[in-house]
Amino acid sequence: MNPNPVLKKLGFSDRDRVVIIHADDIGLSHASCVAFSDLWQVGIISSGAVMVPCPWFPKVAAYCRANPDVDVGVHLTLTSEWDAMRWGPISTRDAGSGLLDEEGYFPRTTPAVQQSSDPEAVCRELFAQVTRAIAAGIVPTHADTHMGSAFHPKHLPAYVAVASQFKIPVMIPRLDEAGLRKQGFEGEALEWATRALRTLEGEGLPLVDHIVGMPLSKPERRLEQVFAALDSLQPGITHFIIHPSLDTAEARAIGPDLPSRIGDYETFMDERVRAYIRHNGLQVIGYRHLKALMNGG
Repeated sequence: MNPNPVLKKLGFSDRDRVVIIHADDIGLSHASCVAFSDLWQVGIISSGAVMVPCPWFPKVAAYCRANPDVDVGVHLTLTSEWDAMRWGPISTRDAGSGLLDEEGYFPRTTPAVQQSSDPEAVCRELFAQVTRAIAAGIVPTHADTHMGSAFHPKHLPAYVAVASQFKIPVMIPRLDEAGLRKQGFEGEALEWATRALRTLEGEGLPLVDHIVGMPLSKPERRLEQVFAALDSLQPGITHFIIHPSLDTAEARAIGPDLPSRIGDYETFMDERVRAYIRHNGLQVIGYRHLKALMNGG
């Protein structure tokens, strides 16, 4: 593909490796909220996203009101994957929406919600989550999608509509036709998505070139893993995902991947990561930069 036009607009070259260091799942637990605020104060991460339907959303909103310069988006949520803690849609309790499983929560997996959900109900839910975040005092810098559930042929129009309605970038990779096929797009949906992404980029919607995430299944030697992942970044803009959490009784009760989340927190609190980023010539930006471009800044 051609180089990302956003690079030039931000003053970078086509060969620069630009990275958004992004903290996911904020509001899932109290431990995720404190981890994010700690990391933001340290200044190595550059963005994060809140899960509006989750129980600790009000704490995140309070933090954002008290710290208006924080770079926080909405982690659009259509799934509820854990056993000990569940959450559901904020826009409906109608089983016909396809957004509720047999227990009354969001479906547990991305394929399940993509298969069962009604596109109009998904659109209403995505809009409701961003609207609630704004009403709570958050000024969202972007939106992205929990477990990739909104990036689907049925739901991409609603996901893109969030960008248009709220004037914020949505985390979408710059995929060509072959890349979209790998994501499950085919037929008319493939044709629409291919045209839409080209048109949206031409109209100034900032897209990312790469999405890289620290694995949640490999907590050992986390610092080495981070260094290796940073080394492997390619030219262009990378959305680099971590899932930070403190080690608390609540966090231990939620899910089995807590060691990796603790590893993300401890690693990105480590000044050696900042030094490594500088030494390797990575350029760190936040979604606030992309939102400013989108809105003429």
